[in-house]
Amino acid sequence: MSDPHNPKRYGETWDPHKLAVMEVEVRTLACLGVISGGWAWHFMCPRGHPEYKHGHDHKDIDLMVPREQAADAFYQLLELDYHRVGTIYDSADSNFFRYEKVVEEYGKPPVKVQVDVFIETVPYIDIPWAEVCVVEPKHLLSLYGVKHSSESCWAVLAARKLIAEGISPVGRKELAEMPK
Repeated sequence: MSDPHNPKRYGETWDPHKLAVMEVEVRTLACLGVISGGWAWHFMCPRGHPEYKHGHDHKDIDLMVPREQAADAFYQLLELDYHRVGTIYDSADSNFFRYEKVVEEYGKPPVKVQVDVFIETVPYIDIPWAEVCVVEPKHLLSLYGVKHSSESCWAVLAARKLIAEGISPVGRKELAEMPK
């Protein structure tokens, strides 16, 4: 989603099967750290929102883990059948780790789940209706262009505008709306 948006493709939605598998994995991993990136915006949106591809990024799961919890998080990822995957960033950033696994369900296409783990303590908020903690919205915006690349997704654009107006983006329908 870091490519420039093509407005002609606005309205495309995420594959419901992949989305369901990913959400189960996000909820399983939520106890290991704080959810960041597109899944953080997803949980800040009102329940039942449309899952537009340009709304927020569901390609991977971004997880912020405090250093003192990192060893346990890595152990738990291995216990959940994830395996470490090398990236081009491995030699440059010792606080970033990628894990993957393939989830296979009988009669359905396999889904590759990628988890990007950032060793970092971040401010967070609890999203009661989702039962997860996500990076605090203003701080989450500061991660775009640094740790996250989907800064033109609609949720990021809407959150920037709302926060600039002094309005919390949490639970706001604007996070999931297609720009006019």
